[in-house]
Amino acid sequence: MSERYPSGTVTTGRVGVERDRAVFEYALLRVVPCVERGECVNAGVIVYCQERAFLAARSALDEGRLLALDEGVDLVGVRRALEAVEMMCRGGDEAGAAGRERPGQRFRWLTAPRSTIVRAGEIHGGLTEDPEAEVERLLDRLVR
Repeated sequence: MSERYPSGTVTTGRVGVERDRAVFEYALLRVVPCVERGECVNAGVIVYCQERAFLAARSALDEGRLLALDEGVDLVGVRRALEAVEMMCRGGDEAGAAGRERPGQRFRWLTAPRSTIVRAGEIHGGLTEDPEAEVERLLDRLVR
């Protein structure tokens, strides 16, 4: 018997055999307070699963750690940037015009290289039974 997901879909493998895991991609959100030094603090994670049309970001900023790298860092600005990423992942009107794009397009835009204090790291992949739980697992493992 196959397990149905909240959307009512069942994922199938290439040979048509049902499976309970889906491919997902993720990137760390890093705060780089001083570009010249190249030091960073992992502050969040973005998870995208095309098969489940899932996109989410969560952050957990360790302000003490960040201040140890640069005591003049704009903590309010960093928090706002992290919140903006989470809002973009949720989509909808509050995220502006880009919030109406498909999850995959938003993921690619959020993970594109940029020269800002908050930026995404490399994209990695894996298999997951539950993309939402994967967000928390990665946040615990790589950020907190």
